[in-house]
Amino acid sequence: MKKAPEKKKITDPELGTLKVTLTGLDKEGVGTVLEGTRTLLVQGAFPSETIVAEVEHRGRTHIFTRLLKILRRSPLRTAQPGCPLELSCLGCPLISMQYQAQLQFKQQRVEQALAALIPAESFSALPVLPAVDTLGYRTSAKLVFARKREKLLLGLYRRGSHDVVDIAECPVHHPLINRIAAIVRDDVARQQVSIYQPRHQRGLLRYLLIRVSPDNSRALVTFVCHDRDYQDLPKLAKKLVKKVPEVIGVHQNINSSSGNVILGTESIKLLGHPDLIEQIGDIRLHIAPESFFQVNTRQAARMYALITDWAALTGKETVVDLFCGIGGIALSLAKGARSVTGIEVVPEAVRNAKANAALNNLGNCRFVAGDALAELQRLASSPDLVTVNPPRKGCGEELTRHLIALRPAQIIYISCDPDTLAADLKQLLDGGYRIKRLQAVDMFPQTAHIETLVQLICA
Repeated sequence: MKKAPEKKKITDPELGTLKVTLTGLDKEGVGTVLEGTRTLLVQGAFPSETIVAEVEHRGRTHIFTRLLKILRRSPLRTAQPGCPLELSCLGCPLISMQYQAQLQFKQQRVEQALAALIPAESFSALPVLPAVDTLGYRTSAKLVFARKREKLLLGLYRRGSHDVVDIAECPVHHPLINRIAAIVRDDVARQQVSIYQPRHQRGLLRYLLIRVSPDNSRALVTFVCHDRDYQDLPKLAKKLVKKVPEVIGVHQNINSSSGNVILGTESIKLLGHPDLIEQIGDIRLHIAPESFFQVNTRQAARMYALITDWAALTGKETVVDLFCGIGGIALSLAKGARSVTGIEVVPEAVRNAKANAALNNLGNCRFVAGDALAELQRLASSPDLVTVNPPRKGCGEELTRHLIALRPAQIIYISCDPDTLAADLKQLLDGGYRIKRLQAVDMFPQTAHIETLVQLICA
C-alpha cells in the first residue's frame, strides 16, 4: 500500500469527507474507486460497499482516506468485525472479509498478474490451498516498545507510519505470543524499564521478538535493546520464565543503530536454550531467534510436502536450492535425492542449515554462503532440479538467464509476489520451459499476501 504523507491540518480546503461506493480492491487488499482521474483508497472497506470516509491527503494519482462509516455492507463482509483494532493497526486488511472470498481474491490476484505478462493458455492455476488455521497462525512476532504521554505501548507500527498501536490481543498471533506479550508489558511497566526514544536516541527497550513452536508449546523471547544491560533484563527474563514455563530461552540483542533495522549484530543468551527445535513435516529444524522462517509453520509443512510430491525424486537426482534460508526445502528434498546443494547469502542461515542437516542425519546435503548468481555460475554441471525461493523482488533477469542456460530438467519456483513471479515466468517460458503445475498457497489469512508454487519442465 502506498504510504500516506503527513496528515494536513483540517483547515486545508481539499480535506473533508466523501460518500462513495467502492468498486474494487487493490493489490494490498485496500478498497478502491476511481474519483475523477485519481484512485481513492479506503482500507477496511470492500467492493460494492457505500461508505463515508475522511480525506487525509490528495496526491497526484491517489486520494488517501480513513473509513468513518459503512452505509451499505458488502455480502462478502463477516457478521462480526474481525478485530477491534482493524482500522487502527491496518495490518490485516481482509480480516472482516469471509474466508472463501479472501481465497477468491487471492486466486484472481495471481491469475491477473500472470495474464498481464504471459499467455493465459500457457498456465492453468489450481485452486488456492487454504490455510488450516485462519486465526492464531502466526508463530513469530516483532513487537515495538514505545511511550506515548507516559503510557507504555507494546504493539505494531500502524501500516504506512511510525505510529505504534498498542495491541493487547492480536487475533492472527498464536495465543502463546499474546500471553507472553501481556506479561512482558506488565513487568516492564512495573519495573519502570526505560523505553528507547528514536528522536533522542536514548532509552533501553526497542523491540520484543517472540517465536513459538505450536506443536511443542515452547517459545523463545528476545529483547532488542539500544545498549547492553546487566540489571533490568536478567530480572525480566527470570520473571517471565517463572510466569510462563513454556518460554525455554530468553535472549538480548543489542541494536545501537539509529535506523529502522530491528536486529543488531550481537546477541546474548540470558537464560535457557539458544534456539527452538521445530518439527516441519518429516524434518526437524533448529530455529534461532534471528533466523528467518515462515511464520505459518503448519502451512509451511504442507507447502514442503507439495514441493516434494511435485519433484517426484527417485534417489538419482542432483538438486540445487537457491535462497535456501535455514534449509527447510533442501532438507525436505534430500531424503529423495542423490545430493542437494543449498545456496544462501546470509552466513548465519547457512550455519543453521548445516546444523539442521546434522540434526536430520542427512549427509547428502551441503550448504554454501554466497550470492545466488555467483554460486550458480560456479556449478560444474547442470542439476536435475533447481528450486528457487527468492525475496519479493524475484530472481531478476540475469539470474533467470543463467538458470535457463543451465537447463535443469525441472524448476520449482516458490514466489511471494505475483508480479515479480510473472516477469520471471515470462523469461523462463521464452527460454524454453513450460508450466506443468501452478498453485497458490494461503500462508497469510486475513492479509492480501499470497505464496505461489510453480513447476516448470524443460521443453
